[in-house]
Amino acid sequence: MAENTFFSKIIQREIPADIVFQDERVTAFRDINPQAPTHILIVPNKVIPTVNDVSPDDENTLGHLFIVAKKLAEDEGIAEHGYRLLINCGAHGNQEVFHLHMHLVGGKPLGRMLSRNVREE
Repeated sequence: MAENTFFSKIIQREIPADIVFQDERVTAFRDINPQAPTHILIVPNKVIPTVNDVSPDDENTLGHLFIVAKKLAEDEGIAEHGYRLLINCGAHGNQEVFHLHMHLVGGKPLGRMLSRNVREE
């Protein structure tokens, strides 16, 4: 089993957080450094370090992340105008906490995700 993470401690309520949803598979809480008016992290309760560590056993839980994201977007009033879902993987993906998580970000126009000139010479 993977080690406990900072997010595991939030899931187990050992560390305080603004939890907006929790069930037997996932926990969702507000990001402490929001990048938009709505910025919620949706985290599997099971520690999966990165997308590279996903197994077929995780398929239902990861699908559930999207169902929860949709519900939270509706609850937050951002579904109609749109939002962004992000999952970072590894160092080049700028993953900071090695417990797979989805960012639900919205509530304002977010602009382009990446610049058009992403190639390095």
